[in-house]
Amino acid sequence: MPHISFRTAGESHGPALVALIEGVPAGLPLVAADIDAQLARRQQGYGRGRRMRIESDRAEFLSGVRAGETLGSPVAMLIRNRDWANWEAIMDPAARPEDDTPEGRKRQVTRVRPGHADLTGLIKFDRDDARDILERASARETTARVAAGAVARRLLAEFGVRVGSHLSHLGGIDATAPLTLPEDLNAAADESQLRCLDPVAEAAMIARIDGAMQAGDTLGGICEVVVTGLPVGLGAHVSWDRKLDGRLAQAICSIPAVKGVEMGAGFAAARSPGSAVHDAIEPAPGSARTGNVRRRTNRAGGLEGGMTTGEPLVLRVAMKPIATLMRPLGTVDTRTGAPADAAAERSDVTAVPAMGVIAEAMVALVLADAFAEKFGGDSLAEMRRNHDGYLARVAERLG
Repeated sequence: MPHISFRTAGESHGPALVALIEGVPAGLPLVAADIDAQLARRQQGYGRGRRMRIESDRAEFLSGVRAGETLGSPVAMLIRNRDWANWEAIMDPAARPEDDTPEGRKRQVTRVRPGHADLTGLIKFDRDDARDILERASARETTARVAAGAVARRLLAEFGVRVGSHLSHLGGIDATAPLTLPEDLNAAADESQLRCLDPVAEAAMIARIDGAMQAGDTLGGICEVVVTGLPVGLGAHVSWDRKLDGRLAQAICSIPAVKGVEMGAGFAAARSPGSAVHDAIEPAPGSARTGNVRRRTNRAGGLEGGMTTGEPLVLRVAMKPIATLMRPLGTVDTRTGAPADAAAERSDVTAVPAMGVIAEAMVALVLADAFAEKFGGDSLAEMRRNHDGYLARVAERLG
């Protein structure tokens, strides 16, 4: 069964990040600008830290693309870390003379941060310096995910699928989205410093961010991801690991600091009777994408039985406040076992707007894999024939 999969490599302050995506069909138009546009979106957002002023992420193709088209072989991309020049002595892969001294390398982390991977990773991997853990656990890794996701988005776009997001909550403040979302959701959301569609709420959120910055604190929030143009029938009900909602939940919850995901009505559905939860179905002749029917509502968020319905896919993603505090919480120094204040690495006050872009990338990667599973072919032309033939058959059923 055809699949699209990806891997990333690299440390936050290493020389570069690498993204490798496999299973992309041959003949997909793809240029570096497709990747760079998404990398730039990830770097935006009020409340970001100094790192975003240092980096200006750009992708370099290492393999899988020639003359502006994919070859069907793995697509490998390199994103250089500009900050590497300031960290080379600290992150040098080779052994250095200072490694054998009592002091060791500079910037060691033994005052582990509550809420981060520092302590658990240090114990699990039997390390003395939590930098060996935090460099990979850092959200900087998601740069490579966004690069891989940009390739997936480009494939989905060939079939009229659009992936967007907007911020719906930050730091205790809810935003009110319009009843009908903009057709080009990202074009509208990206005009905002917080990717928020409610200007009044956005002003209050910015004030809340400024207050948290002065207090040395951090803020979490919620983004909503919306996907339009999906055909009915991606995913499957037959086995637990083929259910699309489960695949999406795993991908979303793998994003650093994400602690929850809702699909459609989500937790509100658990508090309501079935008559107020399930979506009534009615005929819609000529709409093959949705099976020649439509849902009067979309409380299911575009998913039933682990499969797409053809209605918009709607997910909400909850991100906890970033674990690095400029006024640190108490911890222990793992070198001495004594109480201490946690280390304070350079960080953001909030990264929720960027998290929305990362969530888009992860959703795109899962959906591209589902497309390959359903319509797979070695070339884009073959995948298109399979897609169009499937919709033609669907059109015959209740048309």
